[in-house]
Amino acid sequence: QVQLLESGGGSVQAGGSLRLSCAASGYTYGRYYIGWFRQAPGKEREGVAVLGTDGRFTYYADSVKGRFSISQANAQATVNLQMNSLKRDDTAMYYCAAAAPPLPVRFLFDVNKYNDWGPGTQVTVSS
Repeated sequence: QVQLLESGGGSVQAGGSLRLSCAASGYTYGRYYIGWFRQAPGKEREGVAVLGTDGRFTYYADSVKGRFSISQANAQATVNLQMNSLKRDDTAMYYCAAAAPPLPVRFLFDVNKYNDWGPGTQVTVSS
């Protein structure tokens, strides 16, 4: 079991930035894929970004590519999601999740492949 806790959410103006953090415990850091997902009211949960084992690769949804960046903190079991140029459509509850490798590319955003989830952190973007 991997325990995850998100932080860093809040309310920002369109065009602004936020950095979300996912603190992980109960596992060997770097041995899991860490994904960021989001869910807006009335919509399905969707993948945002994935960090591969040991940070060896990143994968992004087309809707956030070039604006969001996923990375791991050097000295701790923490994965960050830097969000820039935020838009109203980015408003959602954001979750981090852990999946055991290997995962084919076609399954990187499949919520059913992620066994452990954090409680989420709310991001609200106003215009």
